[in-house]
Amino acid sequence: MLRHIPILSEYDKGNGVCRYLVNNLCSIYENRPLICNTEKMYLSYFREKMTENEFVTMNMEGCVQIAEYFNDESVKKEIRGIK
Repeated sequence: MLRHIPILSEYDKGNGVCRYLVNNLCSIYENRPLICNTEKMYLSYFREKMTENEFVTMNMEGCVQIAEYFNDESVKKEIRGIK
């Protein structure tokens, strides 16, 4: 899916999955890029444009769309549990 997001294409290992995803966990989590850190992205770019709740909701909807693309019911179920 990353190949469809130009700003994330450098993280794509060629199949749409992040090259730093290992056993379904981010292997660079503590040093992840800003684009992957929703809290910092909100504070840096979006707080003037929307509320934090709107931003979180938008991100969760994006995660659901990705899960649907990959037919990953476990992710969809987990996100529904958060809402």
